[in-house]
Amino acid sequence: MNNNDIQIPPSGVRGLKNDLFLKALKGETVQRPPVWMMRQAGRYLPEFRELRDKYDFFTRCETPELAAEITVQPIHRIAPDAAILFSDILVVPRAMGIHVELKDNLGPIIPNPIRSLADVHKVYVPDVNETLGYVFDAVKLTKEMLNDEVPLIGFAGSPWTIFCYAVEGKGSKSFDTAKGFCFSNPAAAHTLLQKITDTTILYLKEKVKSGVNAVQIFDSWGGMLSPVDYQEFSWKYINQIVDALADITPVIVFGKGCWFALGEMGKSRASALGVDWTCSARNARYLSGGNITLQGNFDPSRLLSPIPTIKKMVHQMIDEFGKDKYIVNLGHGILPNIPVDHAKAFIDAVKEYGN
Repeated sequence: MNNNDIQIPPSGVRGLKNDLFLKALKGETVQRPPVWMMRQAGRYLPEFRELRDKYDFFTRCETPELAAEITVQPIHRIAPDAAILFSDILVVPRAMGIHVELKDNLGPIIPNPIRSLADVHKVYVPDVNETLGYVFDAVKLTKEMLNDEVPLIGFAGSPWTIFCYAVEGKGSKSFDTAKGFCFSNPAAAHTLLQKITDTTILYLKEKVKSGVNAVQIFDSWGGMLSPVDYQEFSWKYINQIVDALADITPVIVFGKGCWFALGEMGKSRASALGVDWTCSARNARYLSGGNITLQGNFDPSRLLSPIPTIKKMVHQMIDEFGKDKYIVNLGHGILPNIPVDHAKAFIDAVKEYGN
């Protein structure tokens, strides 16, 4: 896809050999649902670990050749129906002037977290081509390497999730500091959330121009908020992104622990909603209004079950969601200790469905 062509292509775009994922996003009837896994380009693969041992995390993200290689690794190994670009949600705050360090086994660290309006004013909306050009180069290179085998997904963190790290300064079980900043200084909080939103829209639009076939917004920490606070500090910003992208690409919204917002999400222009494993298929269909494509929701830890159990549970999950308007996935990212043959069994179970 060239830089001037950002219209949603029809199913079968540009000769894609496998367009099942795009058909499901459009709500079309399919023989079986498509399948991919969040974090599928990751630590459970030995070939990924080899590169991890050679290069630090942001070097892998910022080197297009490495990011593309990591993206296609699972396509060759376990053959899902879509690829997701290897990157990280924290490339966005780094582009906005927020210093982020990410060390294996320690997680993200922001040495100078945002704690005041003065700090917020130092954060800027960047020229994404200058600060994030390496991501767009990785998209183009990945598309070449995929050779139209499967669609490519681009992604970003939700503004609230990025905000959590920027204010907390590190990962947290509750993000009380980030929440406290919202409640004690809402004007500053909304200013920062809007800057993140504006940057994310520019970033995702450029990813679409570079060639991704769909985008996903990860709201990893949305479940930390009450339903009322979620509407104010998370959903209204996600919805801005959805509205800005919906005319040019399918948008998937995944909010971990956000079952309470599925009704509002289902009224949006999103093409699909991700569901975690704490929300049943029946409840997800009911809460979302029953018309939107759903994605999920296998418990990642369940991939440690015996392979026959994995396959049986996957088939039950598809029966519960229904084969149409459904994308098989995990309820969160794949864990690093999952055996590769168990990950492949998850994918294979979907491909065997109905046979």
